[in-house]
Amino acid sequence: MIQVIISPQSLLETGITVEKVDNLRLFKFTDEFQSRLESLLEKNKLGSLSPEEETELNAISELDRLFTYLNSLLVAQQ
Repeated sequence: MIQVIISPQSLLETGITVEKVDNLRLFKFTDEFQSRLESLLEKNKLGSLSPEEETELNAISELDRLFTYLNSLLVAQQ
């Protein structure tokens, strides 16, 4: 069995945007990327993820945790 690994960094160019909120610039998923995340989360709840989709969900979830952390640091500095 071959395990496919998706590096979270490989998703940065297509899935991330920087949005100005008040005086801050925060990292945010693009609308398309957010929709993909929600779709994968729904399939995960139903137990119908393929192995490739599970790998993709893990990579996107890692990015989500990273950007949540970075955004919280940016907010705390204000």
